[in-house]
Amino acid sequence: MATSYAIVESGGKQYRAEKGASLVVEHLSADEGAKVSLRAVMYRGDTEVVLEGDQLEKVKVEAVVAEHLRGPKLRVFKYKPKKGYRRRAGHRQELTRLEVTDVRLLTRKPAAKAETKPVEETEAKAKPAARKPAAKKPAVKKPAVKKPAAKAKPAAKKPAPRKPAAKGKAQTTPKTSTARRSSSAKKD
Repeated sequence: MATSYAIVESGGKQYRAEKGASLVVEHLSADEGAKVSLRAVMYRGDTEVVLEGDQLEKVKVEAVVAEHLRGPKLRVFKYKPKKGYRRRAGHRQELTRLEVTDVRLLTRKPAAKAETKPVEETEAKAKPAARKPAAKKPAVKKPAVKKPAAKAKPAAKKPAPRKPAAKGKAQTTPKTSTARRSSSAKKD
């Protein structure tokens, strides 16, 4: 067992990385033979243990992609009794084998990568503008354009109000309403 190791995170899982160890992690997009640096969550050296975020930035864990492989086949079968529901599926996880080449604690934090700016932007800042800005002219307000009024729609015709029946004439009403009339109205 190596004297120093680190706990690294890859693909949402944590692994113990020692120099010379082989790790099988979830698929990484790097080509075979490419160097990969892993993010350390914890480091344990000969005399010290590092757990804090600013100190963990000094931990360097490097690995080389050995191969890309697939995990074992998992069979998935869904079934609901007496319903005629059966579903069969399978799954094979894409994996990457890493060979850990270096686990160490640096003496100082690695330099942040500086953003490179295109040459055009740096030249534009160096040279002042050659022409003078135009004199400001007072803004002329344009009259507001009035929109034509919408045409009024004719009102819908309302049904004519009911006229009361003349006295002495019999009213023609549905049979259901006669049952509701008082007994004095039936005698007439």
